[in-house]
Amino acid sequence: MVRVITYGSYDMLHFGHIRLLERAKALGDYLIVGITSDDYDKTRGKINLQQSLTERIEGVRSTGLADLIVVEEYEGQKIDDIKRYDVDIFTVGSDWEGTFDYLNEYCKVVYLPRTEGISSSELRAKERALRIGFIGNDEGRILNKYCAETKFVNGATVSAVCTTDIEVKKEHGDVNIVETYKEVLSESDAVYILSHPMQHYEHIKIALESGKHVLVEMPVTLEEAQIEELYKLAEEKKLILMPAMKTAYATAYNRLLLLLKGGKIGKIVSVDATCTSIREATKAQIKEQNIWNSICAWGPTALLPVFHILGTDYKCANIASFYLDRDYHFDSFTKIDFIYDSAVASIKVGRGVKSEGELIVSGTKGYIYVPAPWWKTDYFEVRYEDQSQNKRYFYQLDGEGIRYELVAFMKAIKSGILPDYISKDVACQITKVIEDYYKGKVEEIL
Repeated sequence: MVRVITYGSYDMLHFGHIRLLERAKALGDYLIVGITSDDYDKTRGKINLQQSLTERIEGVRSTGLADLIVVEEYEGQKIDDIKRYDVDIFTVGSDWEGTFDYLNEYCKVVYLPRTEGISSSELRAKERALRIGFIGNDEGRILNKYCAETKFVNGATVSAVCTTDIEVKKEHGDVNIVETYKEVLSESDAVYILSHPMQHYEHIKIALESGKHVLVEMPVTLEEAQIEELYKLAEEKKLILMPAMKTAYATAYNRLLLLLKGGKIGKIVSVDATCTSIREATKAQIKEQNIWNSICAWGPTALLPVFHILGTDYKCANIASFYLDRDYHFDSFTKIDFIYDSAVASIKVGRGVKSEGELIVSGTKGYIYVPAPWWKTDYFEVRYEDQSQNKRYFYQLDGEGIRYELVAFMKAIKSGILPDYISKDVACQITKVIEDYYKGKVEEIL
């Protein structure tokens, strides 16, 4: 019996896939089809697959061509599979010619001609084509990163950018730089908003009323009533209003949450998150609203794990701030302590103040430690009293999570369903905490 093996993602299974599988089948008597897992696809840069692993497996199974289906989960697995299943022939499409010649040491390698004029990438680009406009100054170079990361998302294009930031104009000179927000909206299907938080409500409302989907950097608004109004408006107009925070889409962060839910460190009693940057603000920047204060720049990021892990139903929150400019509510450092029925939490955020940017979750059996900068980590540790039981977790992080967020945004637009990375409840609660800050429910540090 001649055993043949081939691999692929098989996203949006089409005629080209089927023809390739038929040719592979014809090479022998038994066909093994390896289908890449979602996590492995991420490590290969394939982040915008439209179908889940389960759907892709079912698609291949329905062809009736595969005698056995295996899931490819790690680099180097091809050699393991060839040995494990006593494979005689490895085959893939001719667009990979030369790439897998090293497998000739283990079996015969055959490159098959692909069906011309059709590919999953082309289908995804056509089906998901989305023109995204950008507005805002490059707060912490975030706008620059989003412009760059859009290039990695199949079907997404930067349609227009409205900014006064010189660096963005310099680094993205090939994009359409416009003078007004109105021009951005006229050129786009959706907008990413990084304007000053004071302007978010107005910019979001105008976009939604213009029929545009919105991805907005958190905080979404500075008042709870405003964010609830905007969510309602988006729902009425069948548009997507999605909070932007790259941390929520990092693989390591999401695996951490799953471990906690599974009781890995027992009952959780404390969450401590710190986010600071040494970058200082001038009086002119504060007055002209060209720079965000600590609570807006870092508050949503630090609050995210608190509300994801402990929920939003806390009994009380105590806010203490050191102000650089009290008249403009500009804090250079803020500490917030939360008390829950059976847990506590604390966040520290700073602008022009530096501290260790770590995340620590304490439990009755152990604790999770995420080193600085925890908000874009690819690594964390689970630690116990018995150190021999400690375990380290590593997950690849591409583009700081931004490209995964953009993919989720495009999927939400197509499906009409908001992803659950940042729920409405969490987004509204973050806004409520920041509203309390602006309403003066703060103990000022002298």
